[in-house]
Amino acid sequence: MNKNYYQLDVETALSELETSEIGLSCEQAQIRLQKNGPNVIPSKKAQSIWQLFFRQFADFMIIVLLVAALVSGVIGELIDSLAILIILLLNAVVGTVQEFRAQRSLEALQKMASPSASVLRDGQAVTLPEEKLVVGDIVLLEAGNIVPADIRLIEVEELQVNESSITGESQSVFKQQAELKDNNLFIGDQKNCVFKASMITSGRASGVVFSSGLNTEIGKIANLLQQQDDTKTPLQIRLAKFGRYLASAILFICAILLVIGLLQGQPLLLMFLTSVSLAVAAIPEALPAVITISLALGARKLLKQQALVRNLPAVETLGAVTYICTDKTGTLTVNKMSVERVYIGQQQSSLLATDSVQLEQTLGQALAISNDVIQKDGIPFGEPTELALFEFAKRSGFDKDQLIMDMPREAVISFDSQRKLMTTLHSTSTDVVAYVKGAAESVLANCVKTQQEGDQIAIDKTQILAEAEQLANDGYRVLALAKRSFDSMPEHLSAVTIEQDLTFLGLVALTDPLRTEVPQAMADCISAGITPVIITGDHRGTALAIAKRLHIANGEPKMLDGDELDRISDQELKDNVCSIQLFSRVSPLQKLKIVKALQENNQFVAMTGDGVNDAPALQRANIGIAMGQTGTDVARGASDMVLLDDDFSTIVRSVKAGRRIFDNIRKFIKYTMSSNSGEIWTLFLAPFCGLPIPLLPIHILWINLVTDGLPGLALSAEPAERNIMQRPPRPVEESFFTHGMWQHILWVGLTVGGISIATLAWTIERNVNYWQTSVFTVLVFCQLFHSLAVRSESESIFTIGIFSNKPMFSSIALTVLLQLMVVYTPAFNHILHTQPLPLDALLICIAVSSIILWAVEGEKFLIRRGILYNKER
Repeated sequence: MNKNYYQLDVETALSELETSEIGLSCEQAQIRLQKNGPNVIPSKKAQSIWQLFFRQFADFMIIVLLVAALVSGVIGELIDSLAILIILLLNAVVGTVQEFRAQRSLEALQKMASPSASVLRDGQAVTLPEEKLVVGDIVLLEAGNIVPADIRLIEVEELQVNESSITGESQSVFKQQAELKDNNLFIGDQKNCVFKASMITSGRASGVVFSSGLNTEIGKIANLLQQQDDTKTPLQIRLAKFGRYLASAILFICAILLVIGLLQGQPLLLMFLTSVSLAVAAIPEALPAVITISLALGARKLLKQQALVRNLPAVETLGAVTYICTDKTGTLTVNKMSVERVYIGQQQSSLLATDSVQLEQTLGQALAISNDVIQKDGIPFGEPTELALFEFAKRSGFDKDQLIMDMPREAVISFDSQRKLMTTLHSTSTDVVAYVKGAAESVLANCVKTQQEGDQIAIDKTQILAEAEQLANDGYRVLALAKRSFDSMPEHLSAVTIEQDLTFLGLVALTDPLRTEVPQAMADCISAGITPVIITGDHRGTALAIAKRLHIANGEPKMLDGDELDRISDQELKDNVCSIQLFSRVSPLQKLKIVKALQENNQFVAMTGDGVNDAPALQRANIGIAMGQTGTDVARGASDMVLLDDDFSTIVRSVKAGRRIFDNIRKFIKYTMSSNSGEIWTLFLAPFCGLPIPLLPIHILWINLVTDGLPGLALSAEPAERNIMQRPPRPVEESFFTHGMWQHILWVGLTVGGISIATLAWTIERNVNYWQTSVFTVLVFCQLFHSLAVRSESESIFTIGIFSNKPMFSSIALTVLLQLMVVYTPAFNHILHTQPLPLDALLICIAVSSIILWAVEGEKFLIRRGILYNKER
């Protein structure tokens, strides 16, 4: 529907929709239902579990590993082939489960609305399933209902609606019947309309359906969710590049090795098997397992800290986040109105409500009994603002139940949007008291004096209005309270006669307060180089006040509201979005545009939220973070991670976990590529030195199995580096091989190759029959010493402690035992073509292998002094 029904009067709206105040006939409704379809939100066809499963094998790196498994099987290494396949299978199962869960977000969206609605058909009220509602139906609404469609109100009786799941505003909105003349009003400003999935908090109304199904505002959000493409994580992008480059390099090196061996006169079959074995060994087939285990361990640890990870790669993605776009209501704030400041009489400054301030008796009574809160079994129920006033009065020592016994309510003059006032009348033993509350300017306009410390004095309206304006500028919702006494109950209970000649009592400033953990968490994000941005559907002043209290920007934060966003082009938004840290009165589509604009500036974006209106942006963001307690099912379904306790500080812990996981994956790649390059250099350089091929294919596969496998996997348990939250997020385009990594792989590989060839030459010169076993053992121990050294990028192994990663220590011990077993056990001597080493030869092999540990420790010493790589890590 393109019409702005809020601009039409009731008669015109009914005419445009070809209906009347008594509703449609059953025949008319059936025709419209067949023409336009049911009032439901259809979801796109979900992929089957098998489709999701086979999608997991479409990655280039996975294809390379499948080929490696096939080759291993062909050359007879079935154990190695089976190990690769099991790793890939486990990885695919995990990915399938995660994607299957993600498909449920739209299903949750369909369950948001109520299952039935009260509708006029043929002039009679009937209860129908909401999917049978059609445009033109007249719907009856009352407190407790969830709105079943988008509705233009016809009759309104003290109607208040909570639209926080749609607009992000925490306080209920008063609705009206009269048309509005402004153009392009924000959803929350369309006071004569209610929207599907909103909650009626008080009052009743009737209205005509003008949009149903996907044409509703919540339906448009569902459509946005369906249109979103999956965004790749930094890890997925880097691994795709890494896999392509690695495969090309391996094929090139193996081809050269094959040619050199043939020129040396080596047998064709031996050189072919050696080249293929080297190719298999050079591919880090344990990488998917390391990544999956690292992510799973990270997710498990975060779950203990009340963060449920729905999409495993999201754990690592947090470490790359450069922007956190956060909703205000329910995310930074508690989504519950609370009195925070009071201004009694004509005091010069407002007082914090948390201070032990003794309220004046009359103001306290007014706060306690002039609200519409009811208590059931000691639990208060009511509209959020009324609840806030009630709870504050109770904390200040004023008990409503006792006061009502002494001052029973006799009458009420209800709030309306023209007067902006509400009055309750109470009888006492001597008189009748009218308590009036409402907008400050409306109350003060009818005040003739003020009360302070029990005395009535002349009123200075200018001073009080200035205080009210300052509180409003600070982001508070300001209510004024006043009273008037009568000798007896007035005969005519009209606002004109009652709400005059008032005595001003005070101002009450209400707000949706910040969560206690948010300020520190926000400061931690900033110190970690992450830029926070507030994106909210709330008013400009409220959003600005929150930003200032959180110190989001130095000085006045730059901000845009929804109208300004509509007036600028996508290119202008892209050019300026990185300098704006506050967006107010934005729609779901605009939230999505902001996230996209940041991503087009090569930013990795985390989006937090709890409402239906947040779901499209949560899904589009590189990582969507939903609130678990206050969040809707739709927001949780569209997210990658759910904060079970709604604790914003969990995000900071998650960022640390993500950075640690990436560091550990990077350490694994550094470790395994250095080790593999050592094997390549050994095989590649030996013929140039006039030496025989130092290793058999089975030796290469064994080294690859025991050293890449156990110690490599143990790197996933490495604790975080000490400076991990003091460095900026890694750039999106940064490869694995920055900060000295490719240099490390090159020189460590050459050093390992040099040690191995020196060992080969020394043993051949001594004319011993265990020369091949010596090289084999040196390569294994070189890699074990190297696994200890790469546990930290810059800290010495003796500083972080050899035993600080117990899985690593255990895996090294087990690998040593396995290597000694294949060297000294006759059965394995036969299978792996090894020879027992004399004790002195074994000790020499271990000693020369330790050179790698001392060399890498020297490299880290230079890094700590800032001499090497100039690393900002």
